[in-house]
Amino acid sequence: MSQMLALVILMAILFIGDLVAVRTKAWVPSIFVCAVLFLLGYWTFFPQDIVALAGVPPVVATMMMYLLITNMGTLLSLQELKNQWKTIIIALSGILGIIALLFGIGTFIFGFETIVVAIPPLVGGVVSALIMSEGAKEAGLATLSVFAIVIYVMQGFAGYPITSIVLKKEGKRLLQQYRSGQLAGEVQSEAAAEIAATAAEIKHELKLFKNMPAKYNTDFFKFLRLSLVAYLAYLTSTLLAPIVTVSPFVLCLLFGVIATSVGFLEKQVLQKANGFGFAIMALMLFIFDGLKQATPSMMLEIIYPLVGTILLGVIGMYIFSFIAGKLLKVSKEMAFAVSLTALYGFPADYIITNEVIKSLTEDEKEREILTSHMLPPMLVGGFITVTMVSVVLAGIFVGFL
Repeated sequence: MSQMLALVILMAILFIGDLVAVRTKAWVPSIFVCAVLFLLGYWTFFPQDIVALAGVPPVVATMMMYLLITNMGTLLSLQELKNQWKTIIIALSGILGIIALLFGIGTFIFGFETIVVAIPPLVGGVVSALIMSEGAKEAGLATLSVFAIVIYVMQGFAGYPITSIVLKKEGKRLLQQYRSGQLAGEVQSEAAAEIAATAAEIKHELKLFKNMPAKYNTDFFKFLRLSLVAYLAYLTSTLLAPIVTVSPFVLCLLFGVIATSVGFLEKQVLQKANGFGFAIMALMLFIFDGLKQATPSMMLEIIYPLVGTILLGVIGMYIFSFIAGKLLKVSKEMAFAVSLTALYGFPADYIITNEVIKSLTEDEKEREILTSHMLPPMLVGGFITVTMVSVVLAGIFVGFL
């Protein structure tokens, strides 16, 4: 297969995903559709390296991940992170729910080792899945080594549609409150804050370069500054490695927040450098590339523990996030959606939330209101679960094998 044919096929899949999401008004998320098509493709005629063949090898995807996560940091101010303390508690509660039900019930059904291998990938991303896969392999548990990868690959199939459903309910509730005037005071304060923030942004967004003529702030200068911040995050992670293991991607988010606060990066710098769409495309292809591991025979062998652990995990998430939401006065839909980010993380949390918002209203002001209420908790929730907690859990759980 030629490079350009591979690229055309992959772009067609991404477009079909978007088309279905638009036609169904996000009831069927684009990521779910794309994942199904990729799985069918790998089971039929796709070369195993079709993503790399199309021009997105892992090294390119990793580069985009560094840039995207640093760019995400520019969306969150330090004050915003403080404001999201409820989100952090709910996200941790959802993880606790997964652990409680899988150890409390799943151990008796599937066995201790299966549950130990299942939890970190179920809570997180590729790093935790790889840690558990390698740990199982070293322990002589070949089937569980494969199971760790497949549960990471397949968990989104549960998370995508459920998240879309609960976010649509939450969005409709917020729209009803906004249209009936119940959110009027809050919206006015948000609007005033937005005006003040915009004025401050124009004046102080790039405080460190305030004397530089705007014509020199080219796309490449934006990429240079974004890359430099991402590199500093990577360097810090490397320097800390002998003492404590900290994911460079966690530091990318933190450094992005700091760099924006001090005026080194502007908000949404990747969008302003005209690179956001391409970066999202590359990262999505990298995620779907993981589906090549899930062969039909492998799926048949582990289908029972796969479905069982994911089902128990989702039930545990719902129960514990519901309780946390009640205590913190957060709607059960928003609390459940935040905890569900453990099943996929970024960029799926960003994409699904935006798809739902676009499907609920055509009014730009209403979309802004929904975005301000729904997107920050989803982004923070995804990073707490997938990027941070899952790696810590994997480091602990691998010692149990």
